[in-house]
Amino acid sequence: MIQLVRCGYNIVHDDGFTIDRAYGSGDYLFLLFRSRVKIRTDDVVEADRNTCIIYRKGSRQWYQAIEHPMVHDWFHFDGPEVEELFARLGLPFDTLIHVHESFYVSKKISELQETLIQNGRHRDELLDAIIRCLFMQLADMQYRFRENNHISKYYEQFVALRNEIYHYPYVFYTVDELAEKVNLSRSYFQKLYKDIFGVSVISDMIRNRLDYAMYLLSNTSYSIKDVADRCGYANDVHFMRQFKKFVGLSPSEYRYSHRAGEQTGRLAGSVRQS
Repeated sequence: MIQLVRCGYNIVHDDGFTIDRAYGSGDYLFLLFRSRVKIRTDDVVEADRNTCIIYRKGSRQWYQAIEHPMVHDWFHFDGPEVEELFARLGLPFDTLIHVHESFYVSKKISELQETLIQNGRHRDELLDAIIRCLFMQLADMQYRFRENNHISKYYEQFVALRNEIYHYPYVFYTVDELAEKVNLSRSYFQKLYKDIFGVSVISDMIRNRLDYAMYLLSNTSYSIKDVADRCGYANDVHFMRQFKKFVGLSPSEYRYSHRAGEQTGRLAGSVRQS
């Protein structure tokens, strides 16, 4: 099992902040830089935003803020299975990696932090699963870009578009409208979306809406109709049918079981991808 030692999400430091650990931190360290930094590997280099590095246990850790404010996500981890996992995934240690889907990685680290704080009965197993999922997705991202060079010219546009979809789950988008935003045909847009993100645009929009619906059901007292409205559904009947199909519970059942402490799963493991 992989153990989470500690983590930080959306951590902010002033200009000039420096970490220098000559022999590491006694564990493995994952860092996602969301602002530019200087970092020492073989030499001191500048790392762009949305770059990550995974320090091996015992490796020197040196990095310094050069952009104000410095923003980064990180987590320390350990376990006897780490080396074998990284060898199988082909992920390098002590090497800068451009993260093609930094929004996803940040979201996973936020999920780690939330799970760590909750201290539930299955916390350690959940943390292990989230960490493995993050690294497997990171490896898949690198593979997709190596094998699909044709997507690189559209990548930034698609990431911006996906962020728009994720930030406004209550807005109804048709595939044609989304394709028009990036000046592509409907069929080529759908192909590129699947190549870049590993999921169809329709499944991604459904997953985002239902993820937000589960949050509202768990943390607010909104009626089912209000939740449906806030998630962009034209009527609550369609919302309830789709929720039941993809989550496996009705909205009312999910709200009851989640608040009773019996439902700990999140949408990432529930929605079927097409």
